[in-house]
Amino acid sequence: MQRDIVQRPGTSATSAGTQPVACTSLPGNLLAPAAARRFVEAALAEWGGLGLPAAVGFSDRLSDDAAVIVSELVTNAVVHAGTNVELLFRLEEATEDEVSALVLEVSDHHPARAVRSDGSENDDAVSPQDPAEYGRGLELVATLAERWGITYRTGLKTVWARLPVDDWNPFADARTEPGFQHGLRAAELLAPTARRALRDDADWAGRGALSFLAEASDLLAGQLDEDIVAALAGQLLVPRLADWCAIWLEPESAGRVAVPRLAKVWHIDETCTEGLRAVLEGDPLRLPERVGTGPVSIPWPVGAEDADPPDGSDGVALAYRITSGGRTLGAVLVGREDVARVPDEVTALIEDFVRRVGLAVGAARAYTRQATISRILQRGLLPSKVADIPGVASSLVYEPSDDGVVGGDFYDIFPCPNDRWCFVLGDVQGSGPEAAVVTGLARPWLRLLAREGYQVGEVLVRLNRLLLDDAMEAAEAAALMVAAASGQQSAESGPRFLSLLYGELVPLPDGGARCTLASAGHPLPLLLRPDGTVRIAAEPQLLLGVMDDATYESQSFDLAPGDSLLCVTDGVTERRSGPVMFDDDDGLAQALAGCTGLTAEEIADRINQEVHAFAERPPDDDLALLVLQAL
Repeated sequence: MQRDIVQRPGTSATSAGTQPVACTSLPGNLLAPAAARRFVEAALAEWGGLGLPAAVGFSDRLSDDAAVIVSELVTNAVVHAGTNVELLFRLEEATEDEVSALVLEVSDHHPARAVRSDGSENDDAVSPQDPAEYGRGLELVATLAERWGITYRTGLKTVWARLPVDDWNPFADARTEPGFQHGLRAAELLAPTARRALRDDADWAGRGALSFLAEASDLLAGQLDEDIVAALAGQLLVPRLADWCAIWLEPESAGRVAVPRLAKVWHIDETCTEGLRAVLEGDPLRLPERVGTGPVSIPWPVGAEDADPPDGSDGVALAYRITSGGRTLGAVLVGREDVARVPDEVTALIEDFVRRVGLAVGAARAYTRQATISRILQRGLLPSKVADIPGVASSLVYEPSDDGVVGGDFYDIFPCPNDRWCFVLGDVQGSGPEAAVVTGLARPWLRLLAREGYQVGEVLVRLNRLLLDDAMEAAEAAALMVAAASGQQSAESGPRFLSLLYGELVPLPDGGARCTLASAGHPLPLLLRPDGTVRIAAEPQLLLGVMDDATYESQSFDLAPGDSLLCVTDGVTERRSGPVMFDDDDGLAQALAGCTGLTAEEIADRINQEVHAFAERPPDDDLALLVLQAL
């Protein structure tokens, strides 16, 4: 999926001068709605980060509404025309007459029938009472949007919707003016009580079931929070397959009887949700131990007026076990009112759906366990506090990548005998337990060698030999066993390469410090002078862990008052925006030159901001940078 971000001139006197616009083309298949949701969410996140006045009003509710509306409109267009769909999404700034608004435009290239604003269709169209065939996009737009319409061109039909950004209006008096809030949420419009009459169980035996499962799989895949999985599952089931549902999740505990947690309750009539939750919480669902995930008949929950069927008659309640990897993770309870039984096609479809819920919950829990272990391990591998160097200000930025795996970047600043202060910035090849082993051994080895009085170059020579020693192989074998025991996929033990920038500072009597450093396969440090000139402060040398007879030389220079030394890992220099990297054409040196006159902390913040702003996506590698400034 391609995305183009363009800036269009603003038209109102009170606009910010630009109108952010995002546009994309989507394939005409079942995955298009999910791709459209991701596109809209990414655009909202990007605009929110630009500091635009209108973006201040972006709320979770508005984001949800926009995502649901675009999903329904794209679904409608894909089924309606069967061709590629074009999506345009723009932000309109507020004026004195109108609040800020999000505008969605969905176009298809082969309109087969004319649809008027009142929702009626011409004579060759099928009944609009067929939501499985044509979706409910136009009804959503008409109900939720402030304005909407349809534009026809030769071979092209565009449905557009305008959503007011109503949580922020500079011309409104607090939140007292009419029209400041939506009447209903989009998710609520998808599930009114009247939808029960439109439910067609026979359709689930054919294409409807495949479409539903494809959409559900795409929605659930990649969710890293089990509560979000539960919330999505409830919204997918109601009202399509049930009048209400409840999702229990078993806690991850051992050695005691676990009490399931009621994670989510969803009702076709939102006013009944809390009453149903109160009844269900009083009697936690416990399924009998048995094999399989098929439906188990459960007595209809009674005890609260809001939880009973409208006419007082009972309905059908079925429970499905949530499993993953042979373990029970919870249960899904679904209810249908005013029926004696649920068709076999529907029960089988719900069973397939619950299997996908189980896979998503299992994946989310595995990620949570891994992320927790990684955070604990990362804290143990890095110093709790770096030393303060007399006469030298230091500022450190360290951001591990948000992938739940312990990274290979590490740092340290520590004192040594003879009034020496040593600093380290390193990057181990790879990530996970194997990288953690190298990090966990390299940092204390460096401290030991430095405090034994070895010179900078000799420290690297000896560390290189240690990385190639048999003792390292034994330690890495233990890491591989840990990875296998925790279910992680780990590659065979390979080369233990380490890029490292290591140096020492000796304060000078008249201010500043004598700096001696060496770079082993590491991004080279840059020295910023007070006059704005920038030069490389070290020579490139071989990675550690490649050759056992490698030698390393150091370079020395004076860090005069006002001089700043910038040290980074490749998470900075190799930050990508498409095929371009941040340090292409000396990009890092140019960014540092723009920091003339700033303090060490301000330089670190400025470089970090520029690295993040270089690309739309968050960094996918660990990021570390160290600034040392002589006072």
